[in-house]
Amino acid sequence: MDYGFGVRLGRPFAEAVEAVTAALKEQGFGVLTTIDIRATLREKIGEEVEDYVILGACNPSLAHRALRADRRIGLLLPCNVVVRADGDGAVVEAVDPQVLVALAGSDGGLGEVADEAGRRLRAALGSLRD
Repeated sequence: MDYGFGVRLGRPFAEAVEAVTAALKEQGFGVLTTIDIRATLREKIGEEVEDYVILGACNPSLAHRALRADRRIGLLLPCNVVVRADGDGAVVEAVDPQVLVALAGSDGGLGEVADEAGRRLRAALGSLRD
């Protein structure tokens, strides 16, 4: 099952994180959370992985519409966007909002919100292409 979409960037990890954050902002998303997987795994269990962050992206208007349609949808929010180092570049991947709707079970109007969120996330990632 494919549950996301992404792009590979020919730029360093730190530059990619900045570019992704700016691209998300252009599409109305703010980054609510930044989880540094590399630092967490190193600190908590002594394991090393490549630079890897999970950005919790939220478009307040879309989140509000989703919550009006299904109050439990907060369990599946925000939309996660991953940025990870890959050789001399970076990979950026976003969760497909339609997969989140499928997990929620009943649509109740969530499908339209997921369509718009997906369009905006794809546009953000598409704007990053080298």
